[in-house]
Amino acid sequence: MVGEPYELSYHYVARVTCEDGTLAVLKLGLPHAESITNEVPALQAFDGRGAVRLLRSDLARGALLLERSSPGERLRDLVPRRDTQATSMLVEVMRRLHAPVPDGCPLPDVITQAKAFDKYAARLGDSGPMPLDFVVRAGGLMRELCADAAERVVLHGDLHHDNVLRATREPWLAIDPHGLVGDPGYDVGSFLFNPVPDDRDEALTALVPARIEQAADESGIPLDRVIAWGFVKAVMSDVWNAEDWKPGDTWSPLSRAHDVARLLRPRLG
Repeated sequence: MVGEPYELSYHYVARVTCEDGTLAVLKLGLPHAESITNEVPALQAFDGRGAVRLLRSDLARGALLLERSSPGERLRDLVPRRDTQATSMLVEVMRRLHAPVPDGCPLPDVITQAKAFDKYAARLGDSGPMPLDFVVRAGGLMRELCADAAERVVLHGDLHHDNVLRATREPWLAIDPHGLVGDPGYDVGSFLFNPVPDDRDEALTALVPARIEQAADESGIPLDRVIAWGFVKAVMSDVWNAEDWKPGDTWSPLSRAHDVARLLRPRLG
């Protein structure tokens, strides 16, 4: 039985009850779209450690049947009042997710995303909304981080406060992985500038320095790599936002991620 859909902006996601009474979630996307096809091998690699389980998939129909995380409150509800606790939960989930890359893994390497910086620079140069030196620095830094990574693991790819839900099988479970492989530090980047508010909240940006120190301490990832990945992912977020932007547009693709990038830029080695 299919229940009411969740209020989401991209995929169709609804609560379902299976014939045997199992409470699950049905997720529908475009058949063969990366957002669906990469989620399957990622969830298979996680095997329920820190993430919801994949119960069934039909990629030809773009359909996934997933474990329902219950009670399901989002981790973002802890921010900012209990931000230290939220950061700890994100780091713990991240550590559980990071499985060794299995043989024949079809997931793309994070280095493939570096081309987004090159495309931005070639299309917009100094006329774009992002400082060009930020874009060039982020692209070069991402390549350096990937080249000297101490290990490669299966990554969530979009780990932040809206993609981690309260559960009973484990305290918190991740949902909606993008599915990548690469340096573990990549997954720290997104939760430094999330949850994204409706405006560029200075109080949330002010939490970032403490998050960096805590994430480095609890994850074992060197502080300089946490800062570097935070800068890379923050710039990447707005580079992606600017894909449809052109000179003369009155709307700005810059978000709180840009405020975080500016905060981190002086701390880069």
